[in-house]
Formats: sequence, C-alpha cells, structure tokens
Amino acid sequence: MMLLAMQTMAILIGLLILGWMMAVHRRSRVEQKSFAESFSFLPVRSDAPPRPACWLAVRSVSTEAVKTALRLNHAAPCSWLEGLAGSHEFFISPRVHGGWVIVTGLGLPSPSDDVDATFLFLTELSRKLGHVQFFYAEKFSRHHAWARLDDGCVTRGYAWTGETVWNQGVETLPETEVGLKTFNYADPSATILDAEMNFERVPQLAARWSLDPADVKLDSSRQSIGLAGESAFI
Repeated sequence: MMLLAMQTMAILIGLLILGWMMAVHRRSRVEQKSFAESFSFLPVRSDAPPRPACWLAVRSVSTEAVKTALRLNHAAPCSWLEGLAGSHEFFISPRVHGGWVIVTGLGLPSPSDDVDATFLFLTELSRKLGHVQFFYAEKFSRHHAWARLDDGCVTRGYAWTGETVWNQGVETLPETEVGLKTFNYADPSATILDAEMNFERVPQLAARWSLDPADVKLDSSRQSIGLAGESAFI
C-alpha cells in the first residue's frame, strides 16, 4: 500500500510539473507574438513609395529654394520612386501635403558617422530655409535620430548610436504620444529593446511632426517629378 501511494504521488507530481511547463511555454509564445506585433514597422501600402532610412522635411519652400540651399549641380528631373530609392547624392521632392518638401539621398549626414557634422549640416541648411526636420532610422544597427530646427536654431534634437550622442531641447508632445523613450548622455539604462522600440516609431513621429514619406499620395504623374543631383554644400 505504501509503495502504491508513493507511485500515485509521483505520478500526480509529474502531471503537475508537466502542466506547469506547458502553461509557461504557452505564455512565452503569447508574449513573443505580442512583442513582434508591438515592434513591427507600420504597414506600408503596396503602392506606397519606399521609406528611406534618412530624410529631411522642409516646410513652406519650393523645390528650387531647396536646390539653391543645397547647391545642387547638374540637377535633373527625377521620379519620386526613383528618388526615394536613395541612389542619388540628393533627391528633392516636389511640394506635397500642404507645402512640405522631402529631401533624401546619399549626401545626407549620418549621426552614426559624425553627429557634429549632422548638427552643422542641419543648422546651416535651416538658416537658409527656415523650418527643417530630420529623421534617421538605420535598419541594421537600429541607430535613430530626429531633430527640428527653425532659422538655424535647434528646438529639438535627439540621436542614439549605441548611446545617446545628442539630446537637445524639450521633448515634444508627439514624442511622448508615440511612446519614444529618450536618455541623457552616458545613461547606462538604455537597452537594446529601447533602441528597437524607438527605431520602429520614428515614422510615427515623422507623421505627427510633418509626414511619413511612405504615406505620401500624389495626384498626378507631374506631381511625382522632383530633382536629383550632386551638391557642393558646405
């Protein structure tokens, strides 16, 4: 009888442990699915232009004004889709969505390479064009940045390249609303998860500050033509 009771107890304990392990596994799968859904990039329409890793949004100026400010040489007409693909030094879009001009291309500075050069580029351009916004979300490293400038003055700037390398100005309400998490210089509490979350949400911030290039809708083929060329800027 004693042996039978011990065997029965062992079976019950084994069943309890098995049930607990299955519950933990099921919960882990649910959490992983929730994590993936939370940090996946916002869906992009199949007919949408590609979203570049780095771009400017310039308010209330013409394409020609941006061309002059960037000192574009041999500028030529370029389609919106080809320009956003990023094969040119600079691509300047036509005015879209109430007066915004998008600028992208290989010539834009990278905070990952030199945040000081990024700062100088943006302040110089803003002195010429007024209100300039900068967005950066590098896919492989998850480095990210965003900035707003008016007449050469930074009203908000933040960049993370494995650590915070730029944090200037007061955090804006849209940053809080989309759930961006920023850190002070030399703050050791930033994690890979924070970087992933911020990277994924840069387009959401862009949509609130100005616009997300992947959401731009063009009314005609004529509106889709911008300018592309090389620059002698700075």
